[in-house]
Amino acid sequence: MLRQLKKDFDGKGEVKGYHFKQIAKSRYGYIYLVTGGTEPRYEVFEHKVNARRSIVRYPNANAFGKWAFTEFDLPSAKKRLKTLSEKALLRKKK
Repeated sequence: MLRQLKKDFDGKGEVKGYHFKQIAKSRYGYIYLVTGGTEPRYEVFEHKVNARRSIVRYPNANAFGKWAFTEFDLPSAKKRLKTLSEKALLRKKK
């Protein structure tokens, strides 16, 4: 059984002191509101699965700019999620 991402959690390790709350989800990606820093931000990322551990992956720092992105307002985050979903659909059609 595939373990899904938590919808609401406090960061650990390199993200200790931050709070993460899922505010949108599609078949191909997620938007999380991140608070606890200087200003709230939105992390938008593709749905990725770690098959060996049978879990959905939350991006680490190295994923940003590749399959995960930071936006500073909700309309931009929603637009980014839509773009990620469209790209994922195109890859599946190939």
